Parts: sequence; structure tokens; C-alpha cells
Amino acid sequence: MNLILWRHAEAHDLREGGDDLERPLTPRGEKQAKRMSQWLDRQLPELTRILVSPALRAEQTAHALGRKFKIRPELAPGGTVAQLLEAVQWPDDKATVLVVGHQPMLGQTIARLLGLNASECAVKRAAVWWLRCRERGAVQQTVVVTVQSPEVL
Repeated sequence: MNLILWRHAEAHDLREGGDDLERPLTPRGEKQAKRMSQWLDRQLPELTRILVSPALRAEQTAHALGRKFKIRPELAPGGTVAQLLEAVQWPDDKATVLVVGHQPMLGQTIARLLGLNASECAVKRAAVWWLRCRERGAVQQTVVVTVQSPEVL
């Protein structure tokens, strides 16, 4: 299984009394999403399943890719690693799955899958972590395929 975790691009700060789910991308965030989506579009298999948080900033990030995606409420801010892994069917699904979501859930997922001692891994805005589950003998391994940030593309 290939699991690609894409943190949403830069969003406007939450205003007092505002709804966190309604925060849009900043102009810089729109550029970040576009740059990363151009790279992703060249890398992703045609039949990649794309699951997206219901937060506006995550939806806008996913829209930059120009592919169909499914909104999953369990990927909203405050979601858990267990919810994310269940949504993507890790490690049983043989497909490539792209998740557009949030910190700290993405970083916590990376830390758990890689067996890190830290409770979470830092994930920059608009960055992509591509992980692969493979079996070597009877041992299941998680491999980091690549980590990309829009600033270096």
C-alpha cells in the first residue's frame, strides 16, 4: 500500500468567533497547493483514492490537484490516527491513497507508522510524506518513499 499524507497549504488565521473549518487558504497557500499538486499529478497513479478533511483549507488544497476526491469527516481537525488508518484501510488496501489533512494527526500517523519514539513528527504546511507498506519475509515494514515541500520544487 502507498499512503500519501498531504498537509493543507497555508490558511488564514482563525478570527475570534470564527469557524475553524471555514478558514480559506491565503494567496501564498494557493501557490503552495498549486506547486505541490503539479508535482503530485506527475507521480500519482491514475486510480489513486483521495480522501480529504471537510475543512475548507483542505478542500481548497485538494482542488488544486484537479482530481475527484471524497470528503471524510473523520479527517477533520481533532481526528485520531486510528480514524485515519481505518479510513485508508492501512495496511490492507493495495491501492495508493492520498490524504489531505491536518497537524497533529498527520505527524502522529507518521510517527506511529515509522515506530518513532516521538508522539508526532513535524509536517510543514503543504508538504507531502509518501509512505509505503511492504512485507519482507513475514515482517511488515513502513518505508519512506519521499518527503516533498513546495519550497524545494
